[in-house]
Amino acid sequence: MNYFIIPVTSLMQNCCVICCKLTRESVVVDPGGNSEKIKKKLDDLNLKPSKILITHGHLDHTGAAIDISKFYKIPIFGPQRFDKFLLKPIVSKKEDLHDFKFSNCIPYNWLEDNDKLEVGSLTFEVIHCPGHTPGHIVYFYRKGRILISGDVIFNGSIGRTDFPRSNYQDLINSIKIKLLPLGDDITFIPGHGSVSTLGYERINNPFLN
Repeated sequence: MNYFIIPVTSLMQNCCVICCKLTRESVVVDPGGNSEKIKKKLDDLNLKPSKILITHGHLDHTGAAIDISKFYKIPIFGPQRFDKFLLKPIVSKKEDLHDFKFSNCIPYNWLEDNDKLEVGSLTFEVIHCPGHTPGHIVYFYRKGRILISGDVIFNGSIGRTDFPRSNYQDLINSIKIKLLPLGDDITFIPGHGSVSTLGYERINNPFLN
């Protein structure tokens, strides 16, 4: 598996391109904005994605999903349906990041806990991790020990819980009950900032101690 991180929007959200080394099939995770930048990176890599994966419904993770979907004629998967309330009004919120173009995100298919998605020879497990948003999901490549964590956990921090329908205790439970038991060796790609490991965060993250 190869992955490429593309920081997008003024919030520096980590849009991620995942590629199967064996088949060259690829997906785009959380295309939050700057669609032309994402397309250029895909062109530079000589990749045509087969689908778009969304971790949760916030604007900086979904804003360019429709544009990428239409351009490559590919479906959008995720998040979990509890985030539906966040997706419909995206265009009305575009003034929050007025220097970028956004479109409402309409998933081809909602995802649920324990669903699985194939990317070439790679299998990603869907884990529902509410807290930052009620429908937040993460994507886990068990064989490669890689987790795409969205805004659940960061290097040295955790997701915000001051948004509508966010819940701090749900977020902590998601991290401690669902993510940390996956193993200290798991490398995670967060929605913002640098990659880290669950083992490092278990010991050093001040929100988990």
